[in-house]
Amino acid sequence: MPYPKGFLKNRSVFVPGKYAVISDEGRVTNVVPGIKGCAMTILASPKLGANFVQLIGTVSEKGHTTIPYGREEGVESFLFVLDGAGTLKVTVDGRAETLAAGGYVYAPPGKGVGFASAGDAPVRILLYKQRFVPHPDPEMRRPWMVTGSIRAIEERFYDNMENVFVRDLLPVDEAFDMNFHTLAFLPGGCHPFVETHVQEHGAYIYEGQGLYLLDEEWIPVQTEDFLWFAPYCKQACYGTGLTRMEYIYSKDCHRDEAI
Repeated sequence: MPYPKGFLKNRSVFVPGKYAVISDEGRVTNVVPGIKGCAMTILASPKLGANFVQLIGTVSEKGHTTIPYGREEGVESFLFVLDGAGTLKVTVDGRAETLAAGGYVYAPPGKGVGFASAGDAPVRILLYKQRFVPHPDPEMRRPWMVTGSIRAIEERFYDNMENVFVRDLLPVDEAFDMNFHTLAFLPGGCHPFVETHVQEHGAYIYEGQGLYLLDEEWIPVQTEDFLWFAPYCKQACYGTGLTRMEYIYSKDCHRDEAI
């Protein structure tokens, strides 16, 4: 890494118990057992306050896993190919798929995601895992492997607003206790109201820029920022800039709260 140009700076913000904005200039590479030939950064974990773990990283032409990521009993996992010219071979419980940019795979609890570069070019990925909360009905089926691409999912208007668009990446089914979505704002688009809810989010902005309300602060955010919002943290967004803003985010769902 070269000497810095000018004063050291970092746009990241962390308010314990409420929210975090992790910008790309402060990232460090973490060693993650079972992942080889990849430069991975841990963005979120219980140390942050999150109930999940999320990573971002570059998979080189020789990158691969030696053990499936998130294969612990009761843990579910998710992989999303952010960008890159290459392809990634992913395996869940013996089933193999090939993913390009925009592709994703969900692994049910205890299965984990194995992956290996096809050797054509590097790709960047998001990796995610959390502890699965079983459905209270013992007759409810368990979640199943899901794979697809955001490029094959038709966007729909978000809350009937014609300048905000959403896509569901996982089935809207009570068998699943989580979902991943993409949310996109045309310039000037916004949430219909300031949200306060029991769900927490992890969001990765991969296009554009915006102004995000987190608790009591409006914070400028942009491409490559990762955001974490704790449950009940007030949140809303305006898309700003000359192009649309888009991010992928996680959401816990379909479960009551323990008491």
